[in-house]
Amino acid sequence: MTDKLDTKNMPATSHNAEPLSRRRALLTGGAALTGAAALAAPAVGQNTPQTIRMATSWPPNLGGLADSAKRVAKGITQASQGRLNVEVHTAGTLVPPLGVHDAASAGEIEMYHSADYYFQKKHRGLNFFSSVPLGLTSLEQIGWLKYGGGQELWDELNAGFGVKAFSAGGTGVQMGGWFNKEIKSIDDFKGLTMRMPGLGAQVITKLGANAVSLPGGGIVDALFDGTIDATEWVGPYNDLQFGFQKLLKTYIYPGFHEPTGQISIGFNLGFWDALSSADQAIVTGIIDAELTHHNADYYGNNGLALTQLLKESGTKPTKLPDDVWNALAQASFEVTASVAQDDDMGRRIVESYDAYRALVGSAGPMSQAEYLAKRGATDLFADV
Repeated sequence: MTDKLDTKNMPATSHNAEPLSRRRALLTGGAALTGAAALAAPAVGQNTPQTIRMATSWPPNLGGLADSAKRVAKGITQASQGRLNVEVHTAGTLVPPLGVHDAASAGEIEMYHSADYYFQKKHRGLNFFSSVPLGLTSLEQIGWLKYGGGQELWDELNAGFGVKAFSAGGTGVQMGGWFNKEIKSIDDFKGLTMRMPGLGAQVITKLGANAVSLPGGGIVDALFDGTIDATEWVGPYNDLQFGFQKLLKTYIYPGFHEPTGQISIGFNLGFWDALSSADQAIVTGIIDAELTHHNADYYGNNGLALTQLLKESGTKPTKLPDDVWNALAQASFEVTASVAQDDDMGRRIVESYDAYRALVGSAGPMSQAEYLAKRGATDLFADV
């Protein structure tokens, strides 16, 4: 099920790790590295204008995600005074929407805007750099990447595919999705065909559902032709844009599967290594700024869209029963833990992630959760 990554000869991860170009030299074989080397032209990042092809996994004009890709492209182009001219190619216009990682790896494009859990067939560890069920929230995820060793593990894993990736922000805790029937017990998942990617898909499969991984642009058609019975995407902001409320009336919350929905910006590794240190600093600065933009976009617009769904569309969200949530949670922990059995790389990712989740989890109940309770957080759906 999972393509194993041979990590036998990979150097250990540390904050003082050798440059990725040196790491790459220690790896043997692989078409991905051939593609990476193909873009490693020595003139890149000097004074010669460079066109950078960014392929996305998103349909055009999709609020939040497509907007993020455009912001990053514009920011890099402007900050470099046009020396790094980023062209945005939306889903399917240059490469297939779920083929952007392969394309960057092979050197067919320089850059992608996507989510790394779409590529879990390469290695299930990639899920941890997007979102895992009952995992870290958006801000916690950034903390793990920046200060908990997560970025170093991501670099090590992706180096084997000739890719260098960064986080460009998260969508926040997602809703549970839209269904063609009410979910009253865990048995209601049996035989259900649902659009869901990542480890969440493996969780519902474990509970008897059929999981389908579809790019955003294919979801509405799949609902119309009956290929799927249910779908999740993100939350009210994008749900309203897709018009899911016109097709399915059962809206479930909370979501167990994606507490962060982290977006990735990835580069062909040869292209990245060939950039000057100054241009690498420009690019990482723009991507770091996007962490704020992206998170704020979703937090702000989810609230506005939710109000519209409730008042104008007659949507009546349904809270998952506790016993259903508990069954999903149990299956989630089992599926997530199983990645540690895949190989040494998977084990180290799971151990690092779990240690950080335990660290922030011990502080959360004493601070954020209690604060929200004292502030007067209420269930907006209680009287719907």
